[in-house]
Amino acid sequence: MSSPWSQRREVSPETSRLLIERAHEELVAGNGADRRLLDVRPLVRESWRRSLESLVGAEGVPPLDLTAADIEQYRSAHPLAGVMEMVRALLLPGEADESGVVIAVGDAAGRLLWIEGDRHIRSLTGDMGFTEGANWSESAVGTSAPGTALALDRSVQIRGAEHFNRLVQPWSCTAAPVHDPETRRLLGVVDVTGGLEAVTPQAQLLVDATARAIEGELLVARLRQRAAASTPPRRSARRPDATRAVLRVLGRDRALLEVQAAGVESVSELGPRHAELLLMLAVHRQGLSAERLAELVYGDAGTADTLRAEMVRLRKVLERAAPAFIPESRPYRLAAELETDAHQMLSLLDRGAHRVALAAYRGDVLPDSTSPGVEEFRDTVRTALREALMSEASGDVLLAFAETDIGAEDVDLLRLCLRLLPARSPKRAGLVARIERLEATA
Repeated sequence: MSSPWSQRREVSPETSRLLIERAHEELVAGNGADRRLLDVRPLVRESWRRSLESLVGAEGVPPLDLTAADIEQYRSAHPLAGVMEMVRALLLPGEADESGVVIAVGDAAGRLLWIEGDRHIRSLTGDMGFTEGANWSESAVGTSAPGTALALDRSVQIRGAEHFNRLVQPWSCTAAPVHDPETRRLLGVVDVTGGLEAVTPQAQLLVDATARAIEGELLVARLRQRAAASTPPRRSARRPDATRAVLRVLGRDRALLEVQAAGVESVSELGPRHAELLLMLAVHRQGLSAERLAELVYGDAGTADTLRAEMVRLRKVLERAAPAFIPESRPYRLAAELETDAHQMLSLLDRGAHRVALAAYRGDVLPDSTSPGVEEFRDTVRTALREALMSEASGDVLLAFAETDIGAEDVDLLRLCLRLLPARSPKRAGLVARIERLEATA
């Protein structure tokens, strides 16, 4: 079956891209009375004003509201989970990986829960933060089809330069809200993102029809459930609120342990040795013998007796801060899964969200630690970040990476940035000077 996006139609925008860009620059600069704003569609102009009122930056990536672990749990219980096969059939027939567009389904808050479609476009849009778990509401990222459709509760098309965020302006998108078929409560949003083929009249008709088909399918599913129910549903026992924790080790020697239990959040700072121990247990989730854990933390000088004494002290700290994460012994392991900000960053790289991953990278893992296990994990994180960015990231992300501690002295990275820059870019001279300086001192 051919893709519905394969037949492209020329779209005649009401204003040229240049006029819209200039109007956007004037508004962001504070010149809200500039007459060039009248050349912008009223829908877009008002969305820009709401974006300014929400203090949205004209550049930057959206906040990542849901981690990979959060997404799996959250979307499995979301009302739209049961209609995803229908969404794929309607919007991505045939070879989805070569469809020429990306489809996204988000919740009522604008958080993207499913992103599927053209593999190449997904890698490019992921670079601007268009990734699962990211918040694309107007208040988070400004004017975009998903966020503006939710804000206005109607289908919306946003073309290129009409986006408030400059990083999103290479793309165009169409989105429509989805409602509960009985209560009309807002459930989420369906979006198609790509080039001009994503904002044709055909695209809007198809996205609108998909949203209505979703609502119809939800109603039919409910009616079937009610008809099949011969007895009233039994009340299930209320599950206690799960305890979740994140160990923050990027750019920090005294790690932070952030714990959320029963709706209450707490933050504890750990000493260097306790941070090393807890990090090793988070990395080696299968568990470690006393001898192996001592070797990872203390090196050749470590003994099991030294380790056991330190583990007693760590348990006392965790009894107050996070009882659910007190390590078990024989082998030493964590009964509950402990996330780290380093693993969250690696997950972002896997999802193609290079710009978001780079923003999440606060520095090396426990930078002053000399524990062999920490040094090994630190190198793993560094290498994964470098290889992912150099093989897949855009030029401006690579330039930002070149300003970090681990990128500043990387000649190969600087040469790659130089190749990706336009011939007349003013940044070329600075890169050439840095490369020559590094080569002279090598």
